[in-house]
Amino acid sequence: MRTEPARRLLDLPRSSFATMASGIARLVEAGEDVVNLCQGNPDLPTPPHIVEALRRAALDPATHRYPAFSGLLELKAAIARWYAANHRVDLDPETEVAILFGAKAGLVEISQCFLNPGDVCLMPDPAFPDYWAGVVLARARMHPLPLLKANGFLPDYGALDPAVADAAKLMFLNYPNNPTSATAPPEFYERTVRFAAEHEVIVASDFAYGALGLGGDTPVSFLETAGAKDVGVEFISLSKMYNMAGWRIGAVVGNRDVIAAINLIQEHYYVSLPPFIQRAAVTALTGPQDCVHELSRIYERRRDVLVAGLREAGLQLDTPRSIFAWVPLPEGASSAAYADELLHRAKVAVAPGRWFGEHGEGYVRVSLLAPEDRLREAVARIADFGRTHTRNTHH
Repeated sequence: MRTEPARRLLDLPRSSFATMASGIARLVEAGEDVVNLCQGNPDLPTPPHIVEALRRAALDPATHRYPAFSGLLELKAAIARWYAANHRVDLDPETEVAILFGAKAGLVEISQCFLNPGDVCLMPDPAFPDYWAGVVLARARMHPLPLLKANGFLPDYGALDPAVADAAKLMFLNYPNNPTSATAPPEFYERTVRFAAEHEVIVASDFAYGALGLGGDTPVSFLETAGAKDVGVEFISLSKMYNMAGWRIGAVVGNRDVIAAINLIQEHYYVSLPPFIQRAAVTALTGPQDCVHELSRIYERRRDVLVAGLREAGLQLDTPRSIFAWVPLPEGASSAAYADELLHRAKVAVAPGRWFGEHGEGYVRVSLLAPEDRLREAVARIADFGRTHTRNTHH
């Protein structure tokens, strides 16, 4: 029996996060106290009223059957109402909303829907690594859009070769950004719509962190821009705003042709999301939003603890606008080597910037997904590590 996987599977990027998770697990099993600030996995529970909605829905025999292939219309309508209330965006629930098995699934699927072998996809660098997987599965090519501090971590369309722009078929964006934590102003999205229309590029805007505006400002949705639905779609996730990461539910909204394609591919992959989870999601989106506002305040307090401690330790970082801090390292430091040493010597796990792309080198990503006392412990260890690291470097 020949069991060599297909080339598309062999070419998939290996998850560095999974590798680090295994390393952290080994240290914990050995009795080490590791402060894990590496992954974006919410540490707080789902609000009780949403859990109760799930319980009630699971007791209803109607939710034990196959749901409609493309998801419950009541959930699509709830998503449309959420966009209208929060971003003044008008959506048709039937044609402009698709339910996803977590936003991550849709971010992989969109490349499979629209990219043929050899097609060009414009890829932010640094970026969430799962964007790459769909491009690889489609046998397409990625062209980097460097996200540089000098440009506010926004891509510079003017620096892109016009021939590459004309060849591109799909483009990913992500604000509030993972990993840099940057946000995008309305005028950037206006430039994006003009660029996409001129070069006939589909925009895939990842808005997974859009509900958690730290610092009092509500992040801008790509779809708030005039003409945005003509050129693209936006992905949202309930994972972060309602601490529902384990429930695996998200959505993509916008251009109806893109939505139709994603619904088609999902008909073959899934028979929609479990109905009891969809019903609970309706409760999350249409019920009281105090839990989301309180979560933002919790993250703001954690952010202030982390930033103050890291700055005191000599690491000069911008104030995060989302649940990640993008921390610049000393000149010439390798992000992978720094993170590996920090884990094994200080027992603090952070994500090397290089994992997110070539332009992520020189940074590490630190999450706010730990209680304040653990963040204080982490920054104390990082400060101590920095002092010994500097001494060892100079010797």
